[in-house]
Amino acid sequence: MRCLYSHDQKRITIRNARISDIDALKRIEDKSFKYPYSKHLLLYLLNTCDVFLVAVTGDPEGVVGYICGSIEIRRGVELGHIISIAVDPSYRRKGIGRRLMEEVIEFYKRRGISVIYLECRVSNKVAQRFYEKLGFRKECIIKGYYENGEDAIVYKKDLSKI
Repeated sequence: MRCLYSHDQKRITIRNARISDIDALKRIEDKSFKYPYSKHLLLYLLNTCDVFLVAVTGDPEGVVGYICGSIEIRRGVELGHIISIAVDPSYRRKGIGRRLMEEVIEFYKRRGISVIYLECRVSNKVAQRFYEKLGFRKECIIKGYYENGEDAIVYKKDLSKI
């Protein structure tokens, strides 16, 4: 468990997600996405992802952000896949998303993963800027990736260069 301080100096703790966090995770999903994950899918991810972290405050809100990812093998090479990241809208722009990403990047580095990737909606310019500031680079476009037919940008980060 690691701690950080956001810009408003509220204490934020990063820890592994727990089954008891599921209602908070669903709340964050519903506030964050037009097409949120179902509670069932969140439980599945919680039970199957290689890494699933939450950002927690001492406030009644408790969990205010999360990130989850997996290790995948493609053509005999292990890759890190960031499946999802979300921060409660009222806690955004306080460094929480960055800290969650940094923790997951460290997780992958400790396991010897040299490349990580993620998908992002082509319409989500805020997320694109966020990923690019963290050193992710556009790799390709996947046509019709999302449930509404929207394309996805695949972002990649080479960890062997950091």
